Amino acid sequence: MNWTHLHLGLNHLPVLGVPFIGLILIIALVRREVAWQRLALCGFVALFWVAFAAKLSGDYAHEQVAKWSDFDHGLMDAHEESADQAVTAIFLLGLVSSAALFLSRGGRLLPKWAIASVLALALASSALLLRTANRGGEIRHPEIRPGFQPPV
Repeated sequence: MNWTHLHLGLNHLPVLGVPFIGLILIIALVRREVAWQRLALCGFVALFWVAFAAKLSGDYAHEQVAKWSDFDHGLMDAHEESADQAVTAIFLLGLVSSAALFLSRGGRLLPKWAIASVLALALASSALLLRTANRGGEIRHPEIRPGFQPPV
């Protein structure tokens, strides 16, 4: 396994995990399942670390693929910029999730402001992660690029 392989393996977890855990959190809120709410918050914290690892492995993966003759540096730059924004959003999601868990220790209720913030950050993170994944896919999949015309 090389850095590119590791990067491709890691980056799928936050892209799929954040919306999935967000859905679990919404269901737990509706059902008033405090244990599941806490579990969802722990999941967001864990996914930040996975996203951070994906970002770090992406820097090494870039070095490997930049040597290809048909490599498009513009697509990579767009992907990296998008990744920086996505990792920042998921960092905030993990931070607010951690704060909510800390403030609710000892059996206290989760703060409503924290839950609202987590849901908003989960939505923003999901959108930014999806954009980043799409831009990453464009690097080696010209068929998903805007304006692609299949060869005749």
